[in-house]
Amino acid sequence: MSTTYEQLVDILTRLHDAPADRIRPEATLGELDVDSLTTVEISIRIERDLGVTVGDDELGPDLTLGDIAGLVQARRPAA
Repeated sequence: MSTTYEQLVDILTRLHDAPADRIRPEATLGELDVDSLTTVEISIRIERDLGVTVGDDELGPDLTLGDIAGLVQARRPAA
């Protein structure tokens, strides 16, 4: 089973053409040149694919991929 981080990377790479060598847990959305429209799309895909609501207003340019994965994981229901 994929980790939350791997699922997030999959969502990001389907929506945004960031170079693979720049995608790492400590990379920020700003460093990856994610624009506001893509941020909205990421928010929608997180909800649709992972079942967790993360508003696009929570996905600021200084948030790292690791931070986002942690946020998603924290909001997932306990198994």
